[in-house]
Amino acid sequence: MLTAPIPGTTGPARLRRAREAGMTIAEVIMASCVMAFAITTSITVMQSGFTTIDTARGNTLASQILQSEIERIRLMSWAKVTDPDLMMGEHKVDLKEVFSTNSELAGKFSLVRTVKDDSTRSGEAVDIYLQVQWQSYDGRRHQRSFQTKYVKNGLYDYYYSLAGP
Repeated sequence: MLTAPIPGTTGPARLRRAREAGMTIAEVIMASCVMAFAITTSITVMQSGFTTIDTARGNTLASQILQSEIERIRLMSWAKVTDPDLMMGEHKVDLKEVFSTNSELAGKFSLVRTVKDDSTRSGEAVDIYLQVQWQSYDGRRHQRSFQTKYVKNGLYDYYYSLAGP
């Protein structure tokens, strides 16, 4: 009785299968280079993303600081807003008093308030300029500013006339 040999168990077929099972050194080097390029690119993209997130977070906080300060000024009377000792001119606002619960935030941002008499309506309106500056974690300086007018008999005049001084 003759039996047929099992293919791939002996001879050249076995050698051919062993040769095809592995990778050459050139293929390994090429795969390693592609993998290194992919990792380097992903790290660069992540770093750029973190920078963008930090800038966006800083812009959001600066906008909130500006809004908070303009709301504080809005609740002041005309006499207080035009008081030369307190408000008129350029003043650096102490954010530690405004944000007493978050000293890190107060230390990272600086706010400068400038109140000037409106030249077209002297004694009736003032121009208010607010400017927030901060430095991002990569050392770049940023700033946001806001400008508005405060009018003597403006929108909130009823609050002071009805509620008293």
